[in-house]
Amino acid sequence: MKDITQDFGTLYHPKSALVFYQPNEKHRDSYVEHFDMDKNGNPVNAHPLTEREAKVLAKALLINTKKEKNKDFLKPKGILSINILQINPSENGSVLWYTKSMKRPLYFSENLEIPNGIAEVPAMLWYANKRSLTLFALSNNRRPTEKTVLYHAPFFNVYENGKVCMGTVDVNIQNSASVEEFTKKWEEYFFNSYFSHLMNEHNPIKGNCVNLWKNLIQSQEKFPNDVLIKTNLTLKNLL
Repeated sequence: MKDITQDFGTLYHPKSALVFYQPNEKHRDSYVEHFDMDKNGNPVNAHPLTEREAKVLAKALLINTKKEKNKDFLKPKGILSINILQINPSENGSVLWYTKSMKRPLYFSENLEIPNGIAEVPAMLWYANKRSLTLFALSNNRRPTEKTVLYHAPFFNVYENGKVCMGTVDVNIQNSASVEEFTKKWEEYFFNSYFSHLMNEHNPIKGNCVNLWKNLIQSQEKFPNDVLIKTNLTLKNLL
């Protein structure tokens, strides 16, 4: 007969066992007994679970729980949305997605003298990992390709290279976040924070950025794409 045990993969041997005792169903008090296992897999050396053993167990359970949660990071809940362009489910993770032009609530610091309100924003390209967000504008609502030209995002708090200054926003992306939760969270972080100033005097549009958003909030008109300024990037540069 041929020995095929080497083909079984990793073989785990029993090392210890825990037995939980309770007086009856009405009492929640528990007593935990720890058993070592001999070479034949039989429980021996019964003794109350020690504090050291409990800490080792808690640490092992915590590590395994984290590993299971990390497996779900950026995993879609169902059929992947057409808005998702790329997913990189590494430890830090990243997602590239786009949104069509739509009306969004906007908030502004008092120094800008722009009233908070709802206004239409252009189609946008989002690129984010757990810690940072990069944002560009698109000239239309079509699904972008690698050759799609990127425009400067017409907002305050965005650097010329597209990086977004989140200010005092507490960014907290969970390790178990699905791709849907991840993208929704970043969009909420961006639009629920207060726009306050231009970054390094970078004006992202043709014209006055303050006047643009004042007029859009007051008039409720469509976003004028002709004010967008091209970057020297295409979507391929982000891949």
